[in-house]
This record gives sequence, structure tokens and C-alpha cells, in this order.
Amino acid sequence: MPEDARARKRTGTGLGLLLALVLGAVLLTALPDHHGREGGGCAPHKVSSWSADKPLTGEFARYGDDATRTDDWTGGDGTHSVRLPDGRVLWLFSDTYLGRVHGPPNPVGESYAWRDRTAPLVRNSAVVMDGSNRLRTTLPTPLFPDPAPDQWRWPVAARVEPRSPGSSEKVVRVLLWVRTAGQSPWIYGVPTATEVATLSLPDLRVESVVKVLDQSLVQDPSRRVLFGTTLVEKDGWTYVFGGDDGQAASRPASSAYVARVPRGRLGEPSAWRYRSGSRWGLEPRPLRGAKVGSAFSVVRVDGTYVLFTMASGPAALTTVTSYWSCSPAGPWHGPAKGFSPSLPTAGVAAYNPQAHPAVSNSASGAGGGDGRLVLSYDVNWLATTGASASINANVTLYRPRFVTVRLTRAG
Repeated sequence: MPEDARARKRTGTGLGLLLALVLGAVLLTALPDHHGREGGGCAPHKVSSWSADKPLTGEFARYGDDATRTDDWTGGDGTHSVRLPDGRVLWLFSDTYLGRVHGPPNPVGESYAWRDRTAPLVRNSAVVMDGSNRLRTTLPTPLFPDPAPDQWRWPVAARVEPRSPGSSEKVVRVLLWVRTAGQSPWIYGVPTATEVATLSLPDLRVESVVKVLDQSLVQDPSRRVLFGTTLVEKDGWTYVFGGDDGQAASRPASSAYVARVPRGRLGEPSAWRYRSGSRWGLEPRPLRGAKVGSAFSVVRVDGTYVLFTMASGPAALTTVTSYWSCSPAGPWHGPAKGFSPSLPTAGVAAYNPQAHPAVSNSASGAGGGDGRLVLSYDVNWLATTGASASINANVTLYRPRFVTVRLTRAG
């Protein structure tokens, strides 16, 4: 089994997003998009500095360790966020532990907070943060119920948008990945479909779930595309990025894809158009030469699109790198020099780097006009057996960590 696949193999739990898709990514060059260029505002960008965001990392540790409730979040991965109109931030997670956290030492005498082995595991969750960056509550779990037996939903990127184009009423749209239980190499489930859930505001009630792209009839599971790892808005369009499961099939890397949807219409399958060669059409096609994992993140900074992913090669389990482009469809350039954020202990991996504009204007002074941005990365145990027990014995192994990076023009 490739090193990146071993990093997230589980025995019976199938925890979280696909490390096999987020590690060892290689981004090359995509076909130019002559209709989406940014003109003179676009320039090479790189991460010029970074620092650990201890307050935000510590807030998730505080909330997860709070033992006053047994039905709230104590750990999870697949970290995404969206700021709500009233100033709150909705945090979305894939596989999530609930239950009670016990203080150290753990049962074998180590100095870690721990859960017992009966801690509930749910396929997704959502946690609400107030306007002061304090986590307050976990919504009833799972927020998005399983669509069918042996299937589950993992939430990914989300946006607040008009209920319909031109409407003054706002809703939250959440992209969902549907996966179906499968055999090796599909130890994290077979990719099945992309859905969009609509949540009401301000109560965050799930109103509907719509399937926007069914991939169940694509014969080769490694060619099935799931969208929503990241979203970028520009000129009335929402650009939705995705990837396939090429690495699960032992291909050197997965392929990247992008779709675009008019603002306010994410929940309408007929409004989606997919990049196909030099055009936007009804069938998704790989961005030519763009080889990434499915769980990367893209932001737009001063007219430039910047993509964050794990580095390729020996640094795949430890190093975050970046690429830049003048268009959502490329061509992408890089990689730039990466950085290696801290890990809680030996024998764990960093994965799923995600940008969080929702907190970049408030956490650790990030945001504003100085190019600062908050990124999260998930951490998990590398062991191929007994991983679930190891995560319960040390709760820091399955929680997001945060850094603040500064993006500047390169050269």
C-alpha cells in the first residue's frame, strides 16, 4: 500500500476525509482560461511567513475537553467553515467523535486527555462559534443523515448565498460528498455523488438536500468526481473545485476539476457547468495537467488564485505548499516553498489544509490588507492497526490545528 494510503487506514471505523487524496499531491499546468483572467492584478504569490495560531487551536481543545455534555463534539476532521450574516461561524466536520473527555493521565499512564472506547462516532457534525471566536454548541448529530444503508455524507465547503438569485433572504448551502461502503482499496468508501444541502437562517435547520452530480454509473470508481473541497466567488459566479480518487487506484496523483454556478443557484443541478477542455459544459473533465488530491483549498488574493495542498514526495505527510494562477481553471504555477506546521507527537500525519476567510479577519490579527490568512490542517495517527484506540487514548490526535500565514507577491 502506498505511504499516503497507509497514513489513514482504519480498522472498522473509516475515519474522516481521504488522506490518500490529500497527500503527495502534484500540481502541474492546466489549459488557460481566456475568459477568466484577472488582468494586471494577477501576480505570483507565495507564503512569506507563518506562525502557529495558538488561540484558535486552543479554543477547539477547550471545547472538545469540556465534559459538561456527552452529545457534543470532542474531535473530528474534514474542517470547513463559513461566517453567517449575524457574525457567528459555522464549523463543519466529517467523521466526528462525541462523548466525554477524561483528564490525564490516560489509562496507560500517559499525560493525555482521553475518551473511553464507547465514545460515539458520527459521520458528520457542525459546531457554532460566536462572534468572539468562542465555540458555543454542537448542532444535533449527525446533521446530515445517511442517504441510504451503507452510505454516508461528509460535508465540505459552504457558502451563504441568496435563497434564489436576487432574493434578499439568505440561506447556507453546504456541499456534501456521498460515499458508499466498499472493499479495498476503497477503505474510505466508494465515491458516489455530490449533493447540496440548504440550511435555514438563523436556526441552521436542514431544509433540503439535492443531488447535483450522480457518479454511481461511472464504472471506474477512481474516475468518479466529487465537488466541493473548496469554493471561490468572483463576478457573480461560485467556482466549485473537486477531485477524483485516482490515488486510491494507485495512480501517481488524482486529477483536479472545477465547476461554476451562478450566485444563488448552488442547489440547482441544471445551473452547474463544468470545465471541459477550453469550455464550460455538462460533463466534468480533468484540468489538463493539474494533478492534486481532492481535499485542497483555493482562495483569491489581490486578483490571484492561490491553492494550498500537501507537498509531494517525502514531505507529503508534513509539509504544506502552494500554487498560484490567474484563473480558476489555470494554468497553475508552482509549487512554492512549503512550510511544516507542528504535529502533536511522533507517528502522526498532517493533511487537508483548508483556508478559513471566515476567521481571518479576527483570529490572531489575521486578515485585513496585509495578506494574512488562517489555515487549518487535520492530524491523525499513522498506524495501520489500532488507530481508533490510539485516537481515543490521545484526543489531540483527531482535532484541527491552525496557522496564520502571510501571502505576498513572489519575486
